[in-house]
Amino acid sequence: MNPDAQILIGNVTFRHDSMYMYCDSALFYQEMNSFEAYHNVRMEQGDTLFLFGDSLFYDGNTRIARVRDNVRLENRSMVLLTDSLNYDRNIGIGWFFDGGTLLDEESTLISEYGQFEVETKLATFIRDVMLESPDYNLTSDTLHYNTDLHKAFIVSPTTIISEDNTIQTSRGSFNSDTGDALLLNRSEIIQNDGETKMTGDSIIYSESEGSIFGYGNVLLNDYANKIDISGDFACYFKDNDSAVVTDESLLIEYSSGDSLYVHADTFRLTTFYNETGDTVINRHVRAFNRVKAYRYDLQMIADSAQFCTADTTLTLFQDPILWSDNQQILGEKMIFYLNDSTIERAEVLGQALFIQDNDSLHYNQITGREMYAWFINGEIDKADVKGNVLAIFYPIDDADTTMIGMNTLEASHLTIHFVNRTVEKIVVHGRSSGVMYPMSKLDEKKMYLANFNWFDRLRPLSRIDVFYWRAKLATEQLKQTITKEVPLPTLPKKENN
Repeated sequence: MNPDAQILIGNVTFRHDSMYMYCDSALFYQEMNSFEAYHNVRMEQGDTLFLFGDSLFYDGNTRIARVRDNVRLENRSMVLLTDSLNYDRNIGIGWFFDGGTLLDEESTLISEYGQFEVETKLATFIRDVMLESPDYNLTSDTLHYNTDLHKAFIVSPTTIISEDNTIQTSRGSFNSDTGDALLLNRSEIIQNDGETKMTGDSIIYSESEGSIFGYGNVLLNDYANKIDISGDFACYFKDNDSAVVTDESLLIEYSSGDSLYVHADTFRLTTFYNETGDTVINRHVRAFNRVKAYRYDLQMIADSAQFCTADTTLTLFQDPILWSDNQQILGEKMIFYLNDSTIERAEVLGQALFIQDNDSLHYNQITGREMYAWFINGEIDKADVKGNVLAIFYPIDDADTTMIGMNTLEASHLTIHFVNRTVEKIVVHGRSSGVMYPMSKLDEKKMYLANFNWFDRLRPLSRIDVFYWRAKLATEQLKQTITKEVPLPTLPKKENN
């Protein structure tokens, strides 16, 4: 024991400026302006700061208190628990270095090292950080936390797990009361069922409103349907399980070995549930404005499109065109029935036109009111064309594969059979008329149907080319189909006798 120490026992009280210190026993060093306190140690500053522990060394010159064992710092509704705490009265900061736990009304914050600023209510926690609340668990290496705002400021790689989602981020803020978050530095939100994920340069996540807004290089992964959608902006709404992606947006469908790349101004995803709301029965992916798609074996353009998971159909609206190898199909509306992104059946409704390029001069052409086609392994096998059917085709000599001549045909219904993407046979149903022209007697004016147009310049050339829209000329638009409203017939009033 230091001979200069004064021994104080029983209800010991010290005061230094506005700070009061209490204990059961103490060693007071008057010349050093310091003391050691033991048992039931308590420090009080006003009515807001209380510090408890088993022992205390206080230096009146530096105004630093060192509290050890069963340490408890109370500041209004906040409590900090540790075994070793140093408190600097000059700057109002206490720091711990042997593990600490901070408690407020709803949350528990744990780490190996940290500090708490009394005036700003800002806590900094370092190494093996865990923030626990009834609805969330947060883990990080370094975290700042405002006990008044109940707000965490993220400055290192952090994971936040809730009932529905897991958040991965390295910078941002998180409100432990509401669950709302601002996420920066390329963050991601993953649904805990593993079906979807959103990644973006910055994300605004609102648990209270059930919404997520992503900004900058946003990527939305739908693992269940094997679809990725990217864009510069995206939003998701939990209530109706829907999402919108826009600005340089691109959809990639990869259910088969070869990916389909689709660009549009905007994509909208909508989910439909059963009556009890616990089972997904259908998902719609809608593409709006200047839809353009590319896969190595097929390409498409349309004004808008819709994909339905329930019946795996892809519908193209308003002047759609489909290309596959040397074939082109267009109409007012197209419906494709898919199996693992491979077309099995197609319907072309309104001003249907099929064209096959034989040699950049001679084209097989068939047009009608509507067309129904069947595919095998992605290649057209058979097509039914109905309603005011007109056809021009070039039969092939089996011996030397040269064109025999040009056959024109007019009928109300015909069926075309294909072999290796080539017209093999045409079956006419009902009345028909036609003319066969030898190759030496072809009249260029009769070589093309009135609505013929080979839109090769509009065809997407690569997955990058889908971003570059080339519009039809005014003279190339389909004729407008006018539907007249017919009034319902009315029965004459019955006269009363």
